[in-house]
Amino acid sequence: TGMTRCPVAATQMPPVPNEKAFYESLLVSLASVMPRAVPVNHLRHRFQILARQMDVRMLIIDEIHTMLAGSFREQRVFLNSIRLIANDLKLPLVCVGTQEAKLAVMTDQQLADRFAESELPPWRDDLALSQLLACFSSILPLRNPSNLRDADVRKRILALTDGITVRIFRLIESAAIQAIESGKERIDMDSLSERVVTETLVSISERRSRRPACAN
Repeated sequence: TGMTRCPVAATQMPPVPNEKAFYESLLVSLASVMPRAVPVNHLRHRFQILARQMDVRMLIIDEIHTMLAGSFREQRVFLNSIRLIANDLKLPLVCVGTQEAKLAVMTDQQLADRFAESELPPWRDDLALSQLLACFSSILPLRNPSNLRDADVRKRILALTDGITVRIFRLIESAAIQAIESGKERIDMDSLSERVVTETLVSISERRSRRPACAN
């Protein structure tokens, strides 16, 4: 029919809970041309019209915990904006963030009552992890195959990253870079060293640097 459809619209929270910046990011997520010097209410109406025309059925807001960076008034205005969108367009909302995301949403009791909390668990040594690592192996820009699905390799990856998704990605990326630089062109057990982790992952290197002090 010549009409672009977008069943799922996804955006990211602005650095501070600014209503105008939020609606601008929503319009960008729908590939809308951004008008200049337009009041907030016009941006809101523009998004509502576009969302209906493009048959948006779900809205995902990432980094929702960033809302806590604003003042109490800014947080209330932003939460009211979210509630207005949900009520007007009758959309299910998915808010994604860190542990602080729950605190951000709980500042508005009416809005909090609409959400169900779901925490992503760390990866375990199971079929799902094996499939994830197989996908990684298929896209690595290495000349030689890396058997990341090997049982010992899987356990080593979990031991180094605690099963956290972003840490797994960064570890494999860093190991692949070193494999290219060394000319080995594959990831093996030797590639997955403590040094690779501590040099590339601040969260892990900082935590492990405190372990001796804790032991004392």
